[in-house]
Amino acid sequence: MTTESNKEAPFHSGYAVLVGRPNVGKSTLMNALLEEKLAIVTPRPQTTRQQILGILNGENFQAVLLDTPGILTPKYLLQEKMVHSVKKAISSADIIIMLTEVEKKVEDEQLVLDLIESYSVPKVLVINKIDTTRKEKLLPAIAAYQGLDRFQTIIPISALQKDGIERLVSELHDTLPVGQPFYPPDMLSNEPERFFVAELIREKIFFQFRDEVPYSTAVHVESFKEESGKKTAIEAVITVERESQKGILIGKGGLALKKVGTSARYAIELFLDCPVYLKLTVRVRSNWRKNAQILRQLGYE
Repeated sequence: MTTESNKEAPFHSGYAVLVGRPNVGKSTLMNALLEEKLAIVTPRPQTTRQQILGILNGENFQAVLLDTPGILTPKYLLQEKMVHSVKKAISSADIIIMLTEVEKKVEDEQLVLDLIESYSVPKVLVINKIDTTRKEKLLPAIAAYQGLDRFQTIIPISALQKDGIERLVSELHDTLPVGQPFYPPDMLSNEPERFFVAELIREKIFFQFRDEVPYSTAVHVESFKEESGKKTAIEAVITVERESQKGILIGKGGLALKKVGTSARYAIELFLDCPVYLKLTVRVRSNWRKNAQILRQLGYE
């Protein structure tokens, strides 16, 4: 006779969308949950431009994580497309995970709160970066959000230190609907390798250059050739908006571009687990962030 205690536990699966203002730690959280570096992370805001899908598999559950660009008031077409990609991701969510920080007041997060308010799916608030804030500030922050009565639970974490991650994983397991997995259990993402290669190059540009240069830069992989027993040959084009930016990226005698290429090649080799030959070219396309046709060509649909 079969009893409730010896029945197989149901499988839970669904889409969990990470949303929040720029630089609150969404990509760091994605990487911490997956225990892999899937999303690029820099100290600069607005690093993430496109939705990134990561697959978290656990005992009797699969959470399809969607890391999204930071929510902002768009100033040009690229940013409009970034906000649109957030809305598109939220529309597919089975659970919304909103990230904030202890130091941010509720009124600072109104843009995000307004965006997610109309969606009826469960919402979890994650208060990140507790490792960088005095503990006495945490309880008032939690109380302020509890007063909104919008979240099924509030979880303080440090994504960087992986503190509180287990509680969030447990919440995902308990909240996602019963259903079959969407992807094989050994699959980490549905994005092609070219996508991650371009992102790694862009990450190194963010670390090496300041001011507007990284934000005026797009990376597109034009050639990706794998040959057995040989280095994987990759050719990528870095697009900028002005000749002056091209000069900064290349640097005197090409030294700046060479430095980007060296650090990017090392990161790509770790990611692909094979030796890589990387060729970088810089191209000027005036005001590409405001040009719909160029944005499509660069993969920003």
